[in-house]
Amino acid sequence: MNGCKKLVAALIFCLGFSISGARLASAQDAGAKEQAAKKVEALAKQLNLTADQKQKLLPVLADEAPKLKAVKDDTTSTGLQKLQKIRAIHAETDPKVKAILSPEQYEQWQTIRQQEIHDMIEKKRAQ
Repeated sequence: MNGCKKLVAALIFCLGFSISGARLASAQDAGAKEQAAKKVEALAKQLNLTADQKQKLLPVLADEAPKLKAVKDDTTSTGLQKLQKIRAIHAETDPKVKAILSPEQYEQWQTIRQQEIHDMIEKKRAQ
């Protein structure tokens, strides 16, 4: 009977840990969505997005945000490796964005992205 109690206790602990992990993942998802919403609002002003474009762009950027955050938070990669990873993530996202934006907006989008990378490099150099 004592072994059964230990098993039940272990299962309850694991279940609690799983629920905490799920809550953390849910909080991270919410954070990514919030970050993406802020980015879309900023882009809406810069690119003069329509309501439809904003709605379509939001899930694309929400999907991208945690990937970019993971790269930025990675302490094992060099600056160059991070830059390469960020460019790979951008390359994955760009076709989706290109399908949403007009050619002029997409060109501006590319300029904004390049400026963000440039700013990141300058920030890193200043540290």
